[in-house]
Amino acid sequence: MPKKDPRILRTRQLIVDSFLSLASEKDFNNITVRDITEKATINRATFYAHFDDKFDLLHSTITNTFTDKLKKRLNDHEGFNEKVIANIFLAMCDHHKELSDLCPKGYNSLGTIIESKIKEELQKLIADLVLKGTKNTIELEDKQLVTTLSTMLSWSIYGAAYTWNKDGRPISPEELVTKTLPIFKNGMSKYFL
Repeated sequence: MPKKDPRILRTRQLIVDSFLSLASEKDFNNITVRDITEKATINRATFYAHFDDKFDLLHSTITNTFTDKLKKRLNDHEGFNEKVIANIFLAMCDHHKELSDLCPKGYNSLGTIIESKIKEELQKLIADLVLKGTKNTIELEDKQLVTTLSTMLSWSIYGAAYTWNKDGRPISPEELVTKTLPIFKNGMSKYFL
């Protein structure tokens, strides 16, 4: 893979930093490309050379940030186990906490815009980890089950972390994971008896 020009990387980072600075001051819906370019002291053509629009910038920024958090937490784990689920859950808590701290005025509007992208990334990651752990011995019909289970798990983790953050983080992320991990592992049967 060819190395990127440092000037291009610096300009892209300048745009991201300007966007994040604006997002800490105002709601995402009220931020314009013009606001971003003025803050970054670049022209619109330069912005559009890097991003399609402000939604592309948002998706790229949030997805890259979240993916980086996941990589740090997972530390190249092979396969899928309780520790991996716990680390994914903690990364999701970190993500929601940082996003709401960084963009307190725009967290609610940002959350709904990026929710589907984050859930999609998380679902793919979980499915890949499950498939890696089985060493490709899963039959075609079982791959559909892996997709369904990884979707359910990713949406559950996202929703639980989002609600925890929205409710003011009443317990530590570690305590949240400790209390909910048995549900992920053993299901809901305990609560229906």
